[in-house]
Amino acid sequence: MRPAALAASVLLAAVPAPAQDPAPAAESPILVDRIVAIVGEDPILLSEAEEVIGLGLAGRRPGEGDAELRERVIDGLIEQRLRFHEVDRSGFHRVPVTEIEARVADIAAAFPDREVFLRRLAELGMNEQEVRQLVARQIAVLTYVTERLGARVFVGFEDIRAYYQESVVPDLERRGEPVPPLDEVREAIRAVLHEQRLNQELERWTEELRAEADVLVFPAPPDPLPLVVETID
Repeated sequence: MRPAALAASVLLAAVPAPAQDPAPAAESPILVDRIVAIVGEDPILLSEAEEVIGLGLAGRRPGEGDAELRERVIDGLIEQRLRFHEVDRSGFHRVPVTEIEARVADIAAAFPDREVFLRRLAELGMNEQEVRQLVARQIAVLTYVTERLGARVFVGFEDIRAYYQESVVPDLERRGEPVPPLDEVREAIRAVLHEQRLNQELERWTEELRAEADVLVFPAPPDPLPLVVETID
């Protein structure tokens, strides 16, 4: 099936009526999952976006509704998939197990207790191994980006001094806090500027990947679902 035809499909589950019932009521189609975007030939499912939201990996912005949040998460998944495809082509897969476990522990810690975390995973149709796989891909991309793009980022002393004079000093004075000497905060400022510029390089790189890739995004289907649907064999 061609990607466009595949994307138009929905996965349906219906409970069959008992055999002895001569006139079963018409079943309404139940949406189990659907494709929300295709990156190259790689589909992104609605369930993937729901997993990100359900695990609290995408905080809701002020005034952001459910539809806007889902749209932002899907766009983020597209960007992640573009980056991971590049990482995969490079053969880069060095992800320390300890780093994966630490990140999974951070995700679990955002829930009141482990039981609530596991219950949430069950609601999302996930298990801890799938969370580890999700985290491993994210860490692989971040590590690759740092190594690949980090060499493009340079923060000189003049950059640090300008940030100190134009941002740090005015902000501390406005809050009535003491202003430390530049030497005491130089490395902290360097880290901030390095992260900012690395993020800028990441955005540029992602835009380049998106411009070169075939990306299709599909809007949400009408509600209620149409009665005639195409199924996947």
